[in-house]
Amino acid sequence: MKRFISTLFIAGLFFTVTSCGDEEAKLVAKADRIHNSILTVDTHCDTPMRLIRSDFDLGVRNDNGCVDFPRMKEGGLDAEFFAVFIGQGPRNSESNNKAHESALTIIDAIHKNVEKNSDQAELAYSVDDAYRISKSGKSVAFIGMENGYPIGDDLTRIKQYYDLGIRYITLSHSRNNDICDSSTDPGGPEFNGLSDFGVEVVKEMNRLGIIVDVSHISDEAFYDVLKVTKVPVIASHSSCRAICESPRNLDDDMILALKKNGGVIQVCILSNYLRQPEPNPELDRKLQEIREKYNNFEGLSDEEMAKARKDYYTVMKRYFKYATVNDAVDHIDHVIQLAGIDYVGIGTDFDGGGGIENVMDASQMKNLTIEMLRRGYTKADLEKIWGGNVMRVLAEVERLSSESI
Repeated sequence: MKRFISTLFIAGLFFTVTSCGDEEAKLVAKADRIHNSILTVDTHCDTPMRLIRSDFDLGVRNDNGCVDFPRMKEGGLDAEFFAVFIGQGPRNSESNNKAHESALTIIDAIHKNVEKNSDQAELAYSVDDAYRISKSGKSVAFIGMENGYPIGDDLTRIKQYYDLGIRYITLSHSRNNDICDSSTDPGGPEFNGLSDFGVEVVKEMNRLGIIVDVSHISDEAFYDVLKVTKVPVIASHSSCRAICESPRNLDDDMILALKKNGGVIQVCILSNYLRQPEPNPELDRKLQEIREKYNNFEGLSDEEMAKARKDYYTVMKRYFKYATVNDAVDHIDHVIQLAGIDYVGIGTDFDGGGGIENVMDASQMKNLTIEMLRRGYTKADLEKIWGGNVMRVLAEVERLSSESI
């Protein structure tokens, strides 16, 4: 009898394990089918910083970065917004011009790298381009700009950026600029929102057809933008303050205001924006040593920045406790429960700090889909989250632009 019971137990255990394995395999297969039939978009990565500081090639699988065209294919990611990031520096004519030239250099590097890999990818300038390129089997490369600092005080530069393919501009970064206050400037607010010049920047972006990106800007600047803009805006890589208290995240009132505007919050998969960081004094000490060694990452040469980045990622890999896929999908759940399925998407911030357990690069994007399927999300839901919502915003921005120009 004991042997019979034991045999039954083992058989039951085998059936349970096999059933779980079968269920997981079905979810993976379903995720594959969905990714093969919808447009999937990540609205923010900082990979272009690698293009100008090394021989980094988007056309080959790289182990020292998060995004390239082969790994986009592996992860079922169709479209990526490659960010032209310029760190905030002095605000004077000479520095503004230098920032502008740096931005042009990065844009040119993106163009050349995509052209070099024209058999794998193509630049997109519109919603129609994105769907056409994706249907051809190629990866879609959009360009965004993180930090409006290169604009300086010259509105004509916005048209120049538009003509070169910029389709969103994050108005500020970690410090205030001439456009608006940042959410994280250590000196506090300067304009208590948008500056007078910033109002004109938003209007010009509306006129040309460039999405206004409210990630990184202060709460007051966020609400000022919504008063000025005539079209929906996005937060290209921000998460929910109700779950993780950070000035970089949006609180519930901001998310509801974004809904009223018709915009989208693209949940950022950077760990410290997904869950409150646990005390980690050893990590803090190591990172402080790196900041001191590299002058807080300011005024570095390309070679010094490459070394700083290598040291940073070495320390993070050893000491940091990453958030999980569950944490990321909790933020997506929160937006949907608060505002609805039409107002959320994904902006990874890969190569700018983004990355969580099992989604450390573009090849692992389907793991987010698998978790959403576990929670009962439908294909229609995923189509909106993965690209439909942000493409709706871009289409509306394009429409108003065509009417106003």
